[in-house]
Amino acid sequence: MARPRRDPPAEAAGPDPLAGLAGGFADALVAWQRAEGRHALPWQRTRDPYRVWLSEVMLQQTQVATVLGYYERFLARFPDVAALAAAPLDEVLALWSGLGYYSRARNLHRCAQAVVAEHGGRFPPSAAALATLPGIGRSTAAAIAAFCHGERVAILDGNVKRVLGRVLAFDGDLAQAAQERRLWEAATRLLPDAGIEAYTQGLMDLGATVCDLRTPACGRCPVAAWCRAAASGEPQRWPVRSRTLKRGRRECVWLALCWRGALWLQRRPERGIWAGLWSLPELDGPPGVLPAWPGQPQALPSFTHVLTHLDWRLHPLRHALPDALDDAAVQAIVATLPPPGPGAIGRWVPLDEVAALGLPAALRKLLPQLLQPTTPFSRR
Repeated sequence: MARPRRDPPAEAAGPDPLAGLAGGFADALVAWQRAEGRHALPWQRTRDPYRVWLSEVMLQQTQVATVLGYYERFLARFPDVAALAAAPLDEVLALWSGLGYYSRARNLHRCAQAVVAEHGGRFPPSAAALATLPGIGRSTAAAIAAFCHGERVAILDGNVKRVLGRVLAFDGDLAQAAQERRLWEAATRLLPDAGIEAYTQGLMDLGATVCDLRTPACGRCPVAAWCRAAASGEPQRWPVRSRTLKRGRRECVWLALCWRGALWLQRRPERGIWAGLWSLPELDGPPGVLPAWPGQPQALPSFTHVLTHLDWRLHPLRHALPDALDDAAVQAIVATLPPPGPGAIGRWVPLDEVAALGLPAALRKLLPQLLQPTTPFSRR
């Protein structure tokens, strides 16, 4: 007769990684946040889910100093979720221009429309319900629920991953979903019974101001006594992430084609670089032999636009087609321009309307040179 299978004793799984952290860690973090944390940020002075949500989305992969101006401009134009939902997407993208990661703006718009259409213009109060909305992930949903409704729920944005990864000397590779789930479980177990708003904000503040990615200031960290990474003397070793970003390089001519006071722009596909934005046609490769179109081409200074994963060398070339050129001839020229991807569309945009569209930051910076009144682009 076979012996009944026995589960190994609990201690065989190793020591509890949270041992020694309960209570004291959270208390120290809350006390520090209340005394020395950030309290003057505009989204901290409200429990309005719309404003907290807007700040959380803008702060994803973006520094606070950059977000402040965009946040104020967004609220001035879209003071509530209904105003944002009713706005054209192009207007939302135009206000977002320069903030980067444009899928956030499209999801922001989609989410606002879902809140209005499906929830009567009110954000659901729980993290679980918030996470069902377009573009709201688990951590963003938790932040809204914690700050606006005091829900006891864990967040795990980039700053918090770094803080908890170091405090726990978390050995799991956070590039792997299973290991990230382990850290979520640990973050949930660490939640205090009270003071969830200060605790959550404290984790964010600590990661943003003290527990720096490359130069953590362990000497002034309020939870250094509980931090296993600090005790090791090599806190930069954590958090563990094996996947590294591979940078690419691209080079192309950026064609500013003008005719009868309008600029030819192409709307980029919904996925990829500058997704959904209006941009100039791209001719791959460095400047060389260009089509012999009527009019006079004028090369502008080349520059490199740095994206998260790509160094993009752009060679702007403006080309004013003669006003006398007929529609058929112009259409034949436009038909030769390569689209930026499947589903891309193009149209002529009057020069005085270009700035109101959602444009990449690189094009918005270039506009003053393209629209100088002394250039061939000026109206006659």
